[in-house]
Amino acid sequence: MPAKKFGTFLGVYVPSVLTILGLIMYLRFGWVVGNVGLGLTIVIVLLASSITFITGLSASAIATNIKVGVGGEYFLVSRSLGMETGGAIGIPLYFCRTLSVTFYCFGLSEVILAIWPAGWVELPSFALQLFTAILIILVTLLSGKSAELTLKSQIPIMILVGLSILALAGGVLFNNTHAPIMEASYSTANNGFWYVFAVFFPAVTGFTAGIGMSGDLKKPRRSIPKGTLGAVLTGTLIYLIILILFAITGLLTIEQLTDLEFGLRTWTSVALLGGILVFPAVLGAILSSAFGSILGGPRVLQALSMDGLAPKFLAKLSRTGQPTNATWISGTIALLAVGLGALNTIAQLVSILFLTLYVTINFSAALEDFVAEPSYRPRIKVPWYVSILGALGAIGVMFLINPWACLIALAIVAGLYIWLRTRTIEQQWGDVSVGFWIKVARYALLQLKNRTVHGRNWRPLMLLFIKDVEKQLSLIKLGELLGQNHGILTLAHLTSSTGSIADDTRVSMEVEMRKKIAHHGFQAFCEVHSVTDFQEGFVEISKGHGLAGLRTNTILFDWSNEEEGQVKELKAIRALREKDKNVIVCKSTAGLTQMGKKIDIWWRGQQNNGDLMLLLAHLLKLNREWESAEIRILSLVNTSQVEQQLKKGLIKLLREARIQASVDVIVSDATFIETLHKKSGESDIVFVGLPIIEVGGEKEVARNMNAICQGLETTVFVKNNSMSHSIPILLKV
Repeated sequence: MPAKKFGTFLGVYVPSVLTILGLIMYLRFGWVVGNVGLGLTIVIVLLASSITFITGLSASAIATNIKVGVGGEYFLVSRSLGMETGGAIGIPLYFCRTLSVTFYCFGLSEVILAIWPAGWVELPSFALQLFTAILIILVTLLSGKSAELTLKSQIPIMILVGLSILALAGGVLFNNTHAPIMEASYSTANNGFWYVFAVFFPAVTGFTAGIGMSGDLKKPRRSIPKGTLGAVLTGTLIYLIILILFAITGLLTIEQLTDLEFGLRTWTSVALLGGILVFPAVLGAILSSAFGSILGGPRVLQALSMDGLAPKFLAKLSRTGQPTNATWISGTIALLAVGLGALNTIAQLVSILFLTLYVTINFSAALEDFVAEPSYRPRIKVPWYVSILGALGAIGVMFLINPWACLIALAIVAGLYIWLRTRTIEQQWGDVSVGFWIKVARYALLQLKNRTVHGRNWRPLMLLFIKDVEKQLSLIKLGELLGQNHGILTLAHLTSSTGSIADDTRVSMEVEMRKKIAHHGFQAFCEVHSVTDFQEGFVEISKGHGLAGLRTNTILFDWSNEEEGQVKELKAIRALREKDKNVIVCKSTAGLTQMGKKIDIWWRGQQNNGDLMLLLAHLLKLNREWESAEIRILSLVNTSQVEQQLKKGLIKLLREARIQASVDVIVSDATFIETLHKKSGESDIVFVGLPIIEVGGEKEVARNMNAICQGLETTVFVKNNSMSHSIPILLKV
């Protein structure tokens, strides 16, 4: 049997209107008018309703731009801002709706006890909890059996609410009236206007009850805007009528209106037939709110389950399309919550969490409009600044209701977001965050377009060639350390192919690379390139790599273990000499230590490699695990005269560069390699400059490099191909 789908009236409008026309209307409207007068009351109604109306517009804009599925507000937010943000809102939303069942059933039980006839069966001391538990079981069973039956049961409830309003109007108009109460007395609202506003505001919430039925609607794109906005406008109009009636009735004194204990009697004292039409309407309104919560909560849980944020069995549907498992779980949680008492404190937290939802919906719509991706084509267009105004209004109300509850709610949402970010969640849809960062990146790149990158602005924008992530973690670690969270690191994997690699294969390889580096805590871009010749591919990709003003300036790769590979790498280094690409070649036998203690730079004064090596050593030392390491500049000379001159020059350079390092100029007739091994044999990392590689001299240079690496932990060969003019400037600025 196919699941029953609903239209705008039954699926969205009715549950939304009945959730709006709830207890606050019956218990507090007289109190509001009595304390602030009709003029300020109208201001309160219009201000509160404008926040909900803007939120309804924002929700409608998102809903008319996507194919809406199950999950209501969670679905809208997650498909706009991503799964992490959606989950951070959706999980509290589920518990809000579930605990709301308990709240409404408590309220219904209190009304039943208040009208319980004297002389009937004597009730036990735990009657309130007993009635509440029975009501929770009944609404859970009814909603689990059939959503259609539950929604249709709200039609007579809406008729009862309408009759109670007509009874109130008749009672006012058929009796003495006077000029509207305009003066604000604040006789029982000593905290002033905003206190009264905070008491009134919950009356306009609940308008998203219909959105919660999104997965059960025939045409959600059409029904959500019409039903939601229609419910908000209907509620606002009815509220204004009721408040005007209280302001002009002669049947209530100002003392009765402002008496909190008078509550429901403001209606029963005025309405035609007294409480005969009012009490059933109050009971029905509360029951309807409970139905709305028990229908919406399980559907949020179902959507969370479908997205992998809750156990999969919770997404199971019955033959009639009801999320039965999620419904029974929700009913059980609501039943257990009865043991917490009247839940007054948690009730405020629940209201605040609903308001965080409104903030997020408005923010989602604002971001969608601001980013203006080509795919964003809503039927209802809301300017981003209007949605932001709605978000700011909701934030203000959150603090008015309870600042501490507001902070706790925000902490819960932030904590859930951070927790979800740490999980490996595979999102199957695109969201606006990508478009937002593209917009930010575009703006930043355009700002760089007409600006010269001065030496002081230089930072390593590295392209790291890699064969196997797991086997080259040390190399990736070096790239990240040198970037020091300020550069850009891109990992490039070259695969041999006679033709171009298929897009889906390339994408899957890149995804696998990203997963592996994320597992090890690295942050980098990942690319896969298909080449017919590794040397030519290496050079061509290196020469053209980068984006707009952010051209890659440094190439990093592992030193090959085979002579044939080494010769090819040296030829590639020579080809990059005139292409403004610095080259870093790493040879590591033990991997980079977690806490580096000694960094050696061998200064030979050729091709300005020393300047770049000193800068790289400084960048390495900026990392926490290397901050206590000692930088040593070492050099080998033949005479004492050269020793003094070089030492003096290096000390001056370090002073101007403001880099802490020791200088050791060695006078010896021993070979460079012998001296290097003697002095740096126990160093954690050794920087050595690469000479100019002449055509035909590759094998000799390779043998020399292999000899240098022999016995060292990590050797880094550096070739400064582009920064000979700017590195010295950078060191001295």
